[in-house]
Amino acid sequence: MVNFAHRMASVHRSFIREILKAAVDPTIISFAGGLPNPRFFPVRELEEAARSVLSRDGDSALQYATTEGYPPLREKIAERYAARGTKVAPEDILILNGSQQGLDLVAKVFIDAGDSVLVESPSYLAAIQCFGLFEPHFRALPLDTGGVSIPALTEALRTESPKLFYAIPNFQNPSGISYTEARRRETSRAMAGSTTVLVEDDPYGEIRFIGRDLPSIRTCMAEDGSGTERAVLLGTFSKIVSPGMRLGWLCAGKDVMENLVVAKQAADLHSNELTQRIVHRYLCSADVDGYIARIRAAYKRQRDAMVGAVHAFFPKEVSCTEPEGGMFLWMTLPNGMSALSFFEKALAQKVTFVPGSAFFTDGSGENTLRLNFSNCDVATIEAGMERLSRVYAAM
Repeated sequence: MVNFAHRMASVHRSFIREILKAAVDPTIISFAGGLPNPRFFPVRELEEAARSVLSRDGDSALQYATTEGYPPLREKIAERYAARGTKVAPEDILILNGSQQGLDLVAKVFIDAGDSVLVESPSYLAAIQCFGLFEPHFRALPLDTGGVSIPALTEALRTESPKLFYAIPNFQNPSGISYTEARRRETSRAMAGSTTVLVEDDPYGEIRFIGRDLPSIRTCMAEDGSGTERAVLLGTFSKIVSPGMRLGWLCAGKDVMENLVVAKQAADLHSNELTQRIVHRYLCSADVDGYIARIRAAYKRQRDAMVGAVHAFFPKEVSCTEPEGGMFLWMTLPNGMSALSFFEKALAQKVTFVPGSAFFTDGSGENTLRLNFSNCDVATIEAGMERLSRVYAAM
């Protein structure tokens, strides 16, 4: 018998992992995974960047490097933030092996067993899984179309002294909603005076295809005068370059950064130096903004097709969010209908999605589900949604 750490008993296996196993059949239309569309990956540009790095700097690119990350890449990230109105110094940036590592490091640095952690309801299931390893008490805060409930956030900050508040203000995974600018500033004001650390996850911010960019909550905290010492901002190249390169970053103030660097040193010494240099070369030499513009245009067409299909194929009692960017929309079935049963019947008809209950910490969301629109073309989306509507009608 193998004796595992007791914390493992309380952590559920990722539902997405199990669904992706079931969806390896190429005949299945999958709306389940959170995948960017590989048709748009900049393969040729990355090939040229890799060749350039190895020919010019191969000796140093293949060597051990600093934990914080390749300095020119950190400077480039800071430049891109500045272009979007967010002030971040290069020394406030830590390069990660995917932004998911940032969640793990934050959890290691801040969460003790029994600590209160605030999450949106619903929330990113991999964050719930990551934080759950450290045995916190989750407090779920409801969302509406404008963002987190400010009364619920204020009450939780007052009564629970939570360690963290984990938020995804841009095109939230799974719901697709975005905080309004007013709600971002209300969130900033609610956080002022508390000891709670804001963990602001922003993997999708650069793939907005409707409306204008809005300030990060971290930016609002700086503008409100409450400072950014208790704010951690996460970003990634997975959605604007390639997920397979496993490269992300976090931004944090000096005191928090010192502890995060120690935790990362213990985990892996440093992120892949060769990949960092290749991405930096790509950012400097390619038309990155043009590439992102093509992604935005394609994802908007795909999002429009999926939203249109919900309205065309399903009755009025089935609703969905209409995201202004990102990769997901959220469907709500009538009360009492099981999305898990819907999933099982849909899988038999060769189409998949993620039942919504996986994204809740309190066991709710039985009649909700997440659909990914970024990884399928318009014709596939329409075919898959029509197939789902037939399954729904049969139920």
